[in-house]
Amino acid sequence: MGAKPQSPVIAVTGLAFEARIAKGAGVLSISGTQPDTLAAAVAAAIAKGCQGVISFGIAGGLVPHLRPGDCIVARSVVMGDRRLESHSEWSKRLLQAIPGSIHADIAGVQAPVASPADKRSMGLATGAVAVDMESFLSIDAAVAHNLPFAAVRVVADPCHRALPPAAIGTLLADGTPDLSAVMRSVIAQPRQLRALIRIALDARAARATLTRLRRRLGSGFGLHDLTEAMLTPAE
Repeated sequence: MGAKPQSPVIAVTGLAFEARIAKGAGVLSISGTQPDTLAAAVAAAIAKGCQGVISFGIAGGLVPHLRPGDCIVARSVVMGDRRLESHSEWSKRLLQAIPGSIHADIAGVQAPVASPADKRSMGLATGAVAVDMESFLSIDAAVAHNLPFAAVRVVADPCHRALPPAAIGTLLADGTPDLSAVMRSVIAQPRQLRALIRIALDARAARATLTRLRRRLGSGFGLHDLTEAMLTPAE
């Protein structure tokens, strides 16, 4: 008889391209830009059975030393007065697999943090080095169901970079860009074009890093191998 198929790891992303990168052996990718809808999709996937939950994708930098392409493996995720810790062994496995990755806290939000001043304030208030819209939603669901959680996030917009209007609120519900909305924003405020190009270049660097590191992480983002090792009796 063959080996029993393992339950998947759920990869939670905001953007469609992040979900495409995340998917692979032992992974179920879920993406979306509406927090309530995304939370419902994650809950439904957990109900069908999974081995763990990982938040995967790009993030905004909250501290000056992080640059586009830098990778953070979450130590914990903080939102408001709540701070939830990632699975320590899984996080160690991810840190070992991703050279140069940083083990630090990530802040969760429900709307983009656009200005450098707001990014710096959030970093000081939370102690987090990066921010995204999916990690807290993901870890909250994992904790509620007693599942392992991890987060791998790559900086796209650094702390000093402001997000131009065309980069905010111009996504469809499935995480794909609404190109018509982007064009309308640029036509209405053409001076933002240079900043939009800079953001696009930063995002391209982050996307390349995500693609490279995903190849290193293997089936189930390394959780399958970790689980097998924990279940194998020592000789």
